[in-house]
Amino acid sequence: MSAFGPALVFLLVAFAGAFACLAGQAPGGAGLGYGLSLLALSLLMWRGLALLAGVAALPRLINLAVPLLFGLWQLFLWQAVTVGYGVPQVLLPSPAMILTRFAGSLDILLADFRQTFLQAVLVGYALGCGSGFLVALIADRVDFLKRGLLPLGNLASALPIVGVAPIMVMWFGFDWPSKAAVVVIMTFFPMLVNTVAGLAAAGVQERELLRTYAAGHGQSLLALRLPAAMPFIFNALKINSTLALIGAIVAEFFGTPIVGMGFRISTEVGRMNLDMVWAEIVLAALAGSAFYGLVALAERRVTFWHPSYRQRH
Repeated sequence: MSAFGPALVFLLVAFAGAFACLAGQAPGGAGLGYGLSLLALSLLMWRGLALLAGVAALPRLINLAVPLLFGLWQLFLWQAVTVGYGVPQVLLPSPAMILTRFAGSLDILLADFRQTFLQAVLVGYALGCGSGFLVALIADRVDFLKRGLLPLGNLASALPIVGVAPIMVMWFGFDWPSKAAVVVIMTFFPMLVNTVAGLAAAGVQERELLRTYAAGHGQSLLALRLPAAMPFIFNALKINSTLALIGAIVAEFFGTPIVGMGFRISTEVGRMNLDMVWAEIVLAALAGSAFYGLVALAERRVTFWHPSYRQRH
């Protein structure tokens, strides 16, 4: 706790100076002194965060506060640089401008979110991960499938989205099913490869013990091999949670109804409405982070026994 006091002082001084800089600086009139002030405040923030990260008490609160304060400081620097030095909006709008556009376009953003995330991403994610898991269970029993599908998985992971997406649009139409098909392709093989590797991760001694008890394949799978594979399966689920959103957004660049995150980004870039583009990026970041967080929370509940979750004293 001895470092908590100095850390709090450094952080308070840095944030107070940040508000003073923003309040006292005319837009576009910043000079050398303004930049040096930002540098000095950033060094204070750096020192404060370094001290705060070393506090041993309240580890959960500290683990939450450090990235939160660091993120807020990045937003301040972004706002301070874009406003103070008069950065053109077409190059980089300020966070305040993006937030204003976000709040004023909630109906459009909600429609885009529904089209891209609630339909294409979730449906494709469920189908891709589910089918990859089922095929992995079959490949685990059939040796030639295991030998043949894993190299195919490595090949499929190298397929460019910009090549696959137009084909899926031709096959499944312009609406969300074609985007879901792209997501299925992107999520199938990571789940397949990770599940097969996880099923092979069970210890030899544990397998031999179950054989001495005359356990069948199904009993061994449920009692030993699937639990041992859960860290690998959740690793694939977390990877796919980000791949699915990226795939759906990129796929919308190649044909979609007049709604969707990817459609909005491509059209608003053409109109030079960069604040709307950044509002869509913020929406995608929030949705992707929340999705990843839910998967990580489920992983923690299911694999609480894993060494990575044991408390270190």
